[in-house]
Amino acid sequence: MGEGLPKLIVILGPTASGKTGVSLAMAKKYNGAIISADSRQMYKKMDIGTAKVEGEWQWAFGWKGPQRMYLADGVPHYMVDCVDPGKRFTVAAYRDQALKYIKQIIRMGKVPMLVGGTGLYISAIVDNLQIPRVPPNKKLRESLEEKSLEELFALFENLDPEGAKVIDKKNKRRLIRALEVSIFTGEPFSAQRTKGDPMFDVLQIGMDVPREVLHERISNRVDEMVDNGLIDEITQLLKQKYSWVLPSMSGIGYKQFRKYFEGSESLEDAISHLKRDTRRFARRQRTWFRRDKRIVWCKDREEIDERIEQFLS
Repeated sequence: MGEGLPKLIVILGPTASGKTGVSLAMAKKYNGAIISADSRQMYKKMDIGTAKVEGEWQWAFGWKGPQRMYLADGVPHYMVDCVDPGKRFTVAAYRDQALKYIKQIIRMGKVPMLVGGTGLYISAIVDNLQIPRVPPNKKLRESLEEKSLEELFALFENLDPEGAKVIDKKNKRRLIRALEVSIFTGEPFSAQRTKGDPMFDVLQIGMDVPREVLHERISNRVDEMVDNGLIDEITQLLKQKYSWVLPSMSGIGYKQFRKYFEGSESLEDAISHLKRDTRRFARRQRTWFRRDKRIVWCKDREEIDERIEQFLS
């Protein structure tokens, strides 16, 4: 499958599994450029809570001449630090932009590497998902917003039994979007995400990290985030009138501090909730990825290097 098509390398895995370090090393070795598949690292002004790859915007040589690029350790990164936190960003918009960048990277003679933990973003590219383009409906959203997670899931299960088997039932935003699309098109949400013909010859590498190691890394990472100024980062966002209901602010790494900022919870509790929620999030990511039998799970950098070398030769 995919023979004769341009090559695309995907490095995926749960949060804190070490994707950033490995992808930077591989991109340097194999003349790669990275397209982020992380639904949170795309937001500007949100660096610490999203564990954004450290880099800066610089002028560099693109496929049409000089252009501003986000460079991390000299490696071009796309779909990072590019969306205002006040904006909503759809999977369809992600697919369109990521595809544009992948094609540009190929034209520059570099190897495109899709790196991240947002399964739907990865699937949008790997499976060439045809995604319904239903604009958001404010009135419907407001009425759905008042319902509990349980009520939303029951409604969705009724409209789309197949979709209900795979949707993240704890993700209110995703449930509302799925309901919105189903209601306005009159068709189940799951039936509308059809797969197109493959566009790339893909190698999907999964970061295989033991659960205990992952949990320890998550705990250390959260402590580091707080030490590095996460509370200040959130303070600045709130000062700039970014509200808690925005998709950016209701994501992991930010929403756990809402009660602390509102004065009804201690900082210690907020930190422990962030650790707990991140562990749960990592578990959901693993569950999502384990369903895809095409993913090659690798335990260390040497194994990943070997796989990539084989794939590119």
